Formats: sequence, structure tokens, C-alpha cells
Amino acid sequence: MAGLVGEYEVKLDAKGRFMFPSGLRKQLPPANQRDFMLNKGFEDCLTLFPLAEWEKISEKLSKMNLFKPKNRMFYRLFHQGAKLVSLDKAGRALVPVTHMERVGLKQEAMLIAYNDRVEIWDKSKYFEMIEGSMTDFADLADEVMGDLDHDE
Repeated sequence: MAGLVGEYEVKLDAKGRFMFPSGLRKQLPPANQRDFMLNKGFEDCLTLFPLAEWEKISEKLSKMNLFKPKNRMFYRLFHQGAKLVSLDKAGRALVPVTHMERVGLKQEAMLIAYNDRVEIWDKSKYFEMIEGSMTDFADLADEVMGDLDHDE
């Protein structure tokens, strides 16, 4: 699967459902367009993985040495709260109330697609995080990208 890209603004209804954007859906192979694994992200967001991508990550994590305490803790924390989410016939995804409460997700949300996942952010929290990070973007780019080999 090629890397996912894009920012999509969605609205959650009273039940916590949102329409999965068609532009995002089209980036997924047909077999990956219905079932997803929803989990807590690394920051104050949720992460939605196409089920096939979740299975690849789980396969890698299954090779961890679970006799090491840090590995066990990471494995627990990564999988804690994971829930299978399937799009309904109308193309909506349901975010359980417990997951919404965990990250303060309200009616307006942002879907941020990158690589093999989609982050789900409360809209105001997302823009606060982005604005707070923009001043350090040049330094971050140098630190993260500065040592990459360039094919020139």
C-alpha cells in the first residue's frame, strides 16, 4: 500500500459516527476500505489503521521478547483499548464514547492521513498542536531529515 496522505475535516454525529472521506477511501486498496483497528495514538489523538496494516504491525510486535519488562509494557500500552471498527453501509465509522472521552474528541474532528495510518484529532486540539510546533519546524526538519542520504 502506498502511503496515505491528506487532512480531512469531519463532523461526528450524536452517536460518534463520521463519514469516512471518499478521497481517503480511494487511497486504500478495495480490500482495505471497510475494516480498521482504532486505538489511542501517541499524542492526544486516536489512530485508525486499515486492518491489513494493523496485522503487519502486530506481526512485528509479536516478535518482541516479552520477558523484558519494557517490551511487555510497550506491548500492553500499544494494544490497550484497540477496537475493530467497520464502516457501515452508509460509509460511516463509529468512534466509541470511551475512545472519544480518552482524547477529548468533540463534534468537529480532523483526520490526518500519513504512511499506514489515520490520526483522529479533535479539531481545536489539532490546530493548537500544529501551531505550537510550527516555530520549531525548521529545527525539527534539520534534526530528522538532516542526515538522510540524498540521491543526486
